[in-house]
Amino acid sequence: IGNPENWDKAVRARDEANGSIEAIEDAEILEAYSRLAGWGLFCEPASAVSVAGLKDRAERGLLAAGSRVVCVLTGSGLKDPEVALGRSEPPLRIHSADPEELRQALSL
Repeated sequence: IGNPENWDKAVRARDEANGSIEAIEDAEILEAYSRLAGWGLFCEPASAVSVAGLKDRAERGLLAAGSRVVCVLTGSGLKDPEVALGRSEPPLRIHSADPEELRQALSL
């Protein structure tokens, strides 16, 4: 976000927690988003940045052994369904809401 509305609060929280604020590439965020969805955690793509950032820090050796980390995931993945449809393996299909068609699609 170019000019975040709560930047001052974010800087204050970073300083109080002795933390950091870093940038993550979109491709890394979408990779984390897909991995989370594969685990059954269907968040909005923007909130997957916390997991992407954690992975990046771990790969750079910036996490102490035994660290406990919390990644906050917000919003439903349905806030941006096109991302979910385009990144799912195998590709998702949209079905009718008709109960009989749903039974057939789910092989019930």
